[in-house]
Amino acid sequence: MESLVDRFRDAAREAGATAGDADLTASGGYLLGRWSEPQRHYHTVAHLSAVLDVVDRHAALAPHPERVRLAAWLHDAVYDPRALGDANERDSAEFAAGLLTTLGAPDEVAADVARLVGLTAGHATDDGDPDGELLCDADLAILAGDPGRYAEYTAAIRREYAHVPDEAFRAGRAQVLKALLELPSIYRLAPLRAAWEETARANLERELNS
Repeated sequence: MESLVDRFRDAAREAGATAGDADLTASGGYLLGRWSEPQRHYHTVAHLSAVLDVVDRHAALAPHPERVRLAAWLHDAVYDPRALGDANERDSAEFAAGLLTTLGAPDEVAADVARLVGLTAGHATDDGDPDGELLCDADLAILAGDPGRYAEYTAAIRREYAHVPDEAFRAGRAQVLKALLELPSIYRLAPLRAAWEETARANLERELNS
């Protein structure tokens, strides 16, 4: 946990935050508390760490990797499985802008990180947005996991939506899977698409068929 807080503090500093170390450390700890809330089974600190690791490995593909790292921290800062539509992403984007402004980040940075967070609602990016592409690809990296890891992911998602009856969950989940499969490419950045696209599509199709 301490090393994760260090990563948040470093990203905020690189993005231009002027708050002191104590405030940055406290903010990182507060965010980890959010990522550890009891309603989370997949959208947890483990997911945050996995997304950050992908961003770190492929940081050279993005012009502003520090903004992508902050967006990774904040993209599920608000997570309520009972929320409707893209409410979680919208609320997380608003929270991101407010927090980063409070920490002294430049207005442009706070606005751009909020924009990146909002992209995770539909994982659709415009051409010429490698920062957004890296964040979305990292967020969806789990889809290219091996069968065992993918099964753990789907089981965790079901636990998050335990309040939804089976029939309704199957219908809703099928919509999500179809939307992902209808994307021209699940992964936008060429190296990640080459490495992950085929496996991800096979996982999604297998789940949809089941």
